[in-house]
Amino acid sequence: MKTFLRLVLLATFVVTASAAEEIPAHPHVKIETTEGVIVLELDGRRAPITVYRFLQLVDSGYYDGTVFHRVIPGFMAQGGGFTPSLTKKEAPEPIANESGNGLQNKRGTIAMARLGEPHTASNQFFINVADNKSLNPQRDRWGYAVFGEVIEGMDVVNKIVKVKTGPAGQFPSDVPVVPVVIEKMSRFRYGE
Repeated sequence: MKTFLRLVLLATFVVTASAAEEIPAHPHVKIETTEGVIVLELDGRRAPITVYRFLQLVDSGYYDGTVFHRVIPGFMAQGGGFTPSLTKKEAPEPIANESGNGLQNKRGTIAMARLGEPHTASNQFFINVADNKSLNPQRDRWGYAVFGEVIEGMDVVNKIVKVKTGPAGQFPSDVPVVPVVIEKMSRFRYGE
């Protein structure tokens, strides 16, 4: 596992270093959902690895047709990895955890979801609907990497976390009964 992690970190560094010029400082992404539109502003300077990966997936259409598969009022809305039938999408290789970038898991921020191990984020993300200090890094543990924020559509996010949920597929709870679909996710120039 340590060798694998070193290879992932090295590959991530090489990709990020060679693509650093391609990462805009503050790109904008529009998420068109069945509940409305959410607009994100990403932080390409403080989270370049994460933003680079996220934009790759946005540009390729990877997120189109996925769902918010886990929504918890007072906590977060998670999506990006499953279809409406809860079929798991093939995930790209994991990236290095950038949770030490100074960005905090505050209400309205977007962060990468991951497994228990710190460097396992690949495609899933979540939007915080509360200040989730417990998700920030501590001296003795990694956190969840914040890489941007909602600048329009927080009312839509709040609507999403209020939908009726229950168990479905492999999930014991918190799955919207009526799927909340990400119809399209795309980059755009904000304010034009």
